[in-house]
Amino acid sequence: MNEPQNMNGALADNIHRLAARQRRVAARAPWSDRLAGRITAFTGSMLFVALHLTFFGGWIVWNLWLSPRFDPTFVVLAMIASVEAIFLSTFVLISQNRMAAQAQARADLDLHINLLAEHELSRLATLVRQIAERVGVEPPDDLAEVERDVRAEDVLDTLDQVTPPPSSA
Repeated sequence: MNEPQNMNGALADNIHRLAARQRRVAARAPWSDRLAGRITAFTGSMLFVALHLTFFGGWIVWNLWLSPRFDPTFVVLAMIASVEAIFLSTFVLISQNRMAAQAQARADLDLHINLLAEHELSRLATLVRQIAERVGVEPPDDLAEVERDVRAEDVLDTLDQVTPPPSSA
């Protein structure tokens, strides 16, 4: 694989490990999820649009302008389109549920990494204070605030209190 010359080695390793994990998760997915993903991918393609334009458009043109008399299968066309819409929307919802679960997992990972980084920075601030005291430099007044660990549940509780609930409009 071609990677930029200036990419951090740890970052490149993480990218490869996460991509390998994503492939393993996709391979272990239930066949129903894989099938729904393939159907959703196909139905979201221009080939699908072209096939529908040809099939439904041809049927409509035949019934409205080319048929010598009204073809009762015109009603069947509406039924086929309705049933297809039901199934397509179901496949799209299945795919959206899977994508929402993946997004939640990434958000959880992001939160955990951010909390770990915050904790490590708090410990570094403590170390900076100790070094400053040892060499006789007065540490900044607000360093004590940086040294305190942030509790995720406190932040979430505060956000819940100050954030208005979503409207039910």
